[in-house]
Amino acid sequence: MLEVITAPGSVAFVSAIVLMLLIGVVQVLGIGGDWAELAPDIDADISFDALDWLGIGRVPILVSLILYLAGFGVLGLLLQQSAHDIAGGMLSGWIAVPVAALLAIPVSALAARGVARVLPRDHSTAVSLETLVGATAQIVIGRATAGSPARARTQDAHGQVHYVMVEPDGSGQQFEEGERVLLIRREGDGFRAISWGDHRLPRLEG
Repeated sequence: MLEVITAPGSVAFVSAIVLMLLIGVVQVLGIGGDWAELAPDIDADISFDALDWLGIGRVPILVSLILYLAGFGVLGLLLQQSAHDIAGGMLSGWIAVPVAALLAIPVSALAARGVARVLPRDHSTAVSLETLVGATAQIVIGRATAGSPARARTQDAHGQVHYVMVEPDGSGQQFEEGERVLLIRREGDGFRAISWGDHRLPRLEG
């Protein structure tokens, strides 16, 4: 097997496995941020059958990438090992790489379906960000001031977590890490918010 791994025709497969491991290490160490931030944000009114079949939307995009890299690398090495055992020599990378790349698509899609069943359902799902207006959020990274948003964590009506950029609606306000705010409107790629303490429920008559 060592001969197969070190062969020129296996460079792409070994590189894919190494890249997969590096991404995993980065995530374990927390350098790459939260899985939730890497989930696709697709409008709920749009149906992507092909993307759904590939597992995109079921798991965060980075998980789909890791599964594909793993499938590509392992299938490629198995393909080269089989060629070595049967024919006594390995395939050229020009042949092995496209074949492994195609085979990895259905394999990673099936793997994504399986992983989706065990992953915590705390990543963003296919809902419009407009539906988050009126939700409460908590500042998790940075200090938010007018013109300088901070990252906040919020939940939609289904209990799924979203990470959004938030800045105060008033020029004299600022939000600190850990502070709870109320999202009052979407503006560009982020949201305007007021301090949760500024929010007052309407008084019921009668």
